[in-house]
Amino acid sequence: MKSRNSFFRDILTGLLFTTGIFGFMSGEFVLSTVLFGAASLSSNLDLGRNVEL
Repeated sequence: MKSRNSFFRDILTGLLFTTGIFGFMSGEFVLSTVLFGAASLSSNLDLGRNVEL
């Protein structure tokens, strides 16, 4: 089962992606590119993982 942190990360990714779509439709291409990039990073990075050296 997914953790609560993963649920909030999924919500954040969805909000960034949806806002990027609306930004693209309104002609704000630079803003939508930044939002799509942030959505991509938030979906692919695992910031809660412990790093062992």
